[in-house]
Amino acid sequence: MKNSIRIGIVGAGGNTRAKHIPGFQAIPGVSVTAVCNRTKASGEAVAKEFGIPTVTDNWRDIVESPDIDAVCIGTWPNLHGKLVIAALRAGKHVLTEARMARNLAEAEMMHGEALLRPKLVAQIVPAPMSLPFDATIAELLNGGELGALREVLLTATNGGLADASQPLSWRQDFTLSGKNTLYLGIYYEMVLRWLGRGVTSLLAEAAIFSKERRERAGVPATTTIPESLTVLGTYAASAGHVARPGDGARFVAHFSGVECTLPRNEIRLNGSKAGLRLDLGRNELWLAKVGAPEKPVEIPPEKRGGWRVEADFIDSIRDGKPVRLTDFATGVEYMRFTEAVWESWNAGGLRVTL
Repeated sequence: MKNSIRIGIVGAGGNTRAKHIPGFQAIPGVSVTAVCNRTKASGEAVAKEFGIPTVTDNWRDIVESPDIDAVCIGTWPNLHGKLVIAALRAGKHVLTEARMARNLAEAEMMHGEALLRPKLVAQIVPAPMSLPFDATIAELLNGGELGALREVLLTATNGGLADASQPLSWRQDFTLSGKNTLYLGIYYEMVLRWLGRGVTSLLAEAAIFSKERRERAGVPATTTIPESLTVLGTYAASAGHVARPGDGARFVAHFSGVECTLPRNEIRLNGSKAGLRLDLGRNELWLAKVGAPEKPVEIPPEKRGGWRVEADFIDSIRDGKPVRLTDFATGVEYMRFTEAVWESWNAGGLRVTL
């Protein structure tokens, strides 16, 4: 078939099996031809489930194969940098799972490698929760419905880390996850889409309540990634007379894994004329004008976005469409924020300029 594309999978975790593999297999002319997982046995199980012809336990077999056009990376962040750079150097298009990398340095190396190869598509899996609402929120902001933006408030809490007897998860393992902390990067990425810019300075405080947790093998390990985190930041005002979303607004974020009551997952945008509340737990968007009660925002079906990650990746390869969700430049931007937060809380709440 014309424009046929052969995909190799490295890291067939939950999201890869639920979204990426079936997403690719549903596109005419696209085939998933090889898979590499942490063990040969787990790779064979995935291959059997999805009818993938080739299984290997060495990721280089996929990255360097002349019979593969693009690589989908579904590993933990610790391998993203190594695999992305190797795949790009081998002439392969790349779709990598989020978070982009363990730290800013790795993200910048990945971006730099992609810039050297502009004919290859380099894409990161986007934060998915706000996809149905992104276009509407951006339209309300840019249309002045909220007036001057005053506050950006992010809240994401749950009780997943409340029990100190539970073993260290990969998200709490610095070797695997790096400086990615709780839901920090994924929420910040969503706000970046709407405002088109990030904070210019911040300070952060954090706490680790369980100083030690068991590794998967049962060996005690020191906990190094925060279980509770609060960030305060500011957006700079635009130069000149044209206002931009975020001008002079405050940024307030609280993330917690030790919330024992009901989880809270929302983003609020408070302006001089109105406020928006995106309830990510209930998948609802609410608007409240000053002095009026909150009302649901009705979004027509044609304006509601959705999951198109695999289709967008293939469209970029076939038609040269620029990557929008999410390009490597945006990944570097949210990793710069993540790095600044890490630097600030490690320095006892020092204000950091981005």
